[in-house]
Amino acid sequence: MSLTRIANLVQGRLTDVLEPEAMVTEHAVFDSREAVPGALFIALQGEHADGHAYAEAAINKGAVAALVTRPVGVPAIVVDDVLAAFGRLGRALLHGTFNTVRIVGITGSAGKTSTKDFIAQVLPGNVVATPQSFNNEIGLPLTVTMADTRTDYLVLEMGARHIGDIRDLTRIAPPDISVITNIGTAHLGEFGGRDNIAQAKGEIVEGLRAGGLAVLNADDDYLDALHERAGDRIVTYGLSEQATIRAIDIATDAQGQAGYTLLTPEGSARVQLQVIGEVQVHNSLAAAAVGREAGLDVHQVSARLSAALPRSRWRMETTTRADGVTIVNDAYNANPDSMHHSLNALAAMSGGASQRSVAVLGRMNELGDDAHAAHVEIGRYAAGRDLDLDQIILVGGEEAQWILDGVQSGGGTAVCVPDQDTALHLLHSTLRPGDVVLVKASRGVQLQQLAAALLQPNLSSPAGS
Repeated sequence: MSLTRIANLVQGRLTDVLEPEAMVTEHAVFDSREAVPGALFIALQGEHADGHAYAEAAINKGAVAALVTRPVGVPAIVVDDVLAAFGRLGRALLHGTFNTVRIVGITGSAGKTSTKDFIAQVLPGNVVATPQSFNNEIGLPLTVTMADTRTDYLVLEMGARHIGDIRDLTRIAPPDISVITNIGTAHLGEFGGRDNIAQAKGEIVEGLRAGGLAVLNADDDYLDALHERAGDRIVTYGLSEQATIRAIDIATDAQGQAGYTLLTPEGSARVQLQVIGEVQVHNSLAAAAVGREAGLDVHQVSARLSAALPRSRWRMETTTRADGVTIVNDAYNANPDSMHHSLNALAAMSGGASQRSVAVLGRMNELGDDAHAAHVEIGRYAAGRDLDLDQIILVGGEEAQWILDGVQSGGGTAVCVPDQDTALHLLHSTLRPGDVVLVKASRGVQLQQLAAALLQPNLSSPAGS
């Protein structure tokens, strides 16, 4: 698409452009280091950096122009609001160049990214999916620019921190299929309660195109409320006998990977997942519902689910060291629901004197007034006999102490350490071959650095990784 055409679509004007008909041929970037010849650089104003300062670097790497709010001395399209203009570009692409692409929108309190990864591997044809967790007003139009005229499906993760956020995203990319994984406790503090979370997440089914399909979790206690907000076409999935797409005979192996029999109205087939955690059963069932809507039969769906691999970093990312210690890096984010799921997976992956379970936990962010009680409850859960964990290490400050209080009230023991370096030294001195170590906290804690350091025994510290 030419710079002139883009400027018209985003309601901007060209500055310092010698060739107005120069063509943008690659997807947009907002990190100048990722610019390639043919790209469009999006100059975002961040909390710590202003993208306008990096426009020249992006052009030097081959970007055709930058989307900016002021002239920057290099080829640019000047607009009043970069984010709003970028959203207009995404919408224009989907209503014009890519108007035959089918859009799958995914939201929920937990499991969005794993479900997105399943769906992207189940769908037939040429599929473009949200990279990492680029699920907001920046990441969604960015993903749209990754499509081309050969794209059959766009799989778009849609996140929210406020009521109205998802409604805005569906105005850019109205889904043909909308998936809600669950209504849980992520961002509870920002939303002020689960009812508000449900209100926000439900916007994705209200944003469906005419005749679109809503895919809803039959085991979620907000099913009825979401059902009322959806259109005429609804498919449910889960363990409930009332679900359209069901899983029965679930069995989890020693690697923490679940297998089950997939039941659909058209027949059944066995699925053996290659991702860790029984929670992935629900995520894969949502993908099965989407695959069925795309015309796949139950055997094709089961085969694609069984072949699907983990695609996103720091989500139950599992690596076994040369000495036999297994590190499970689930440090991308955390809330009470995902903490339960990860601890359950750890328990399933370990057992016996030669394979001890070690949970390294940090704080959960954005829980508001529920933060204290939620951390105490997680500690109590981790100490429970059902899990039978061998060691619990808590990293950080006040929240770690709250978890410790819960562990002790549940009759267990734990070690509370002030920082990642102390945790690393403790683990190096106690781990032995066969142990399984879960590293889990909210993203802001940066425990993925500890997980990375553990993969280099006795050599690295989190601060240097």
